[in-house]
Amino acid sequence: MQTINEIQQEIIDEFSIYDDWMDKYAVIIEQGNALPPLDEKYKTPENIIVGCQSRVWLQSDYKDGKLWFQAESDAIIVKGLLALVLRVFNGRTPDEIIETDLRFMKEIGLTEHLSPTRSNGLLSVIKQIRFYAIAYKAKEEKH
Repeated sequence: MQTINEIQQEIIDEFSIYDDWMDKYAVIIEQGNALPPLDEKYKTPENIIVGCQSRVWLQSDYKDGKLWFQAESDAIIVKGLLALVLRVFNGRTPDEIIETDLRFMKEIGLTEHLSPTRSNGLLSVIKQIRFYAIAYKAKEEKH
């Protein structure tokens, strides 16, 4: 399995071939279209991410010491951003998630090209993923 940094580098490389932001948005949308739809049973108020302009649901599962996430949004760009974040974090241990420096967003230029509300929403998703990692880690340490 690739490391988190290898996956981030892969994403950076995929985006580096495009200079035009319309092309980069097309790649983001493509990623979102490839994201499997979230089962309706997970579209609950508990799974909604607060701080997002569009509706975003994030479901987490903890299996064999690793976290797995599923997510969906009713906004197509946001769905693509979710796909990228999940690509980095799925199948990782809580420690890996907590310690990761998410550099791919800055390196591909996302931080300057997202609207402040979209940027805040994305940060809320990442915060929630880290919160799950901290919670599962604490649970593990109790056992």
